[in-house]
Amino acid sequence: MANVVLVIDMLRGFMEEGHPLYCGDEARVIIPDIQALLEREQTQGSTILFLCDHHAPDDPEFKMFPPHCVQGTTEAEVIPELAVYEGEIIPKTRYSAFFKTSLDRRLAELKPEQIIVCGVCTDICVCHTVADARNRDYPVEVPVDCVASFDQEAHEYALKHMEKVLGAKLTGTGGTER
Repeated sequence: MANVVLVIDMLRGFMEEGHPLYCGDEARVIIPDIQALLEREQTQGSTILFLCDHHAPDDPEFKMFPPHCVQGTTEAEVIPELAVYEGEIIPKTRYSAFFKTSLDRRLAELKPEQIIVCGVCTDICVCHTVADARNRDYPVEVPVDCVASFDQEAHEYALKHMEKVLGAKLTGTGGTER
């Protein structure tokens, strides 16, 4: 059994300046770490799944957040730095990558040893996806150098929550336990 890597919302709408929900230059720092993670996991036979915000133009989420990552726009595309990696794209419309997506079915088919979750935002889509994965009894690893948010305080809270409450294993660079 190999791992499954869930790459959460590493999209132009979050990672490129000029978009309404740009996570900031600090978030871009994780891109090389995610590249290294994907390269390492690919050589070990892991499957990479890109979970991508893909909203309808009238999505109810836009009552809370500005319109972002609307289907058919460049904002909903995986950033070029990661688009070169072989992986399946699974569109999503809510915080958790499990909500009304094919993720449950794919994981049942793949039977991963563990799920590794990376991407943005730590306190929103990453945390909700980790919670749902743990509620399904998957072992989950979160490499702390491969997640980011536009809110540093919320990022730190989410890391602690995922570790202490949800039981995710936080790791540092190269997969070492933090």
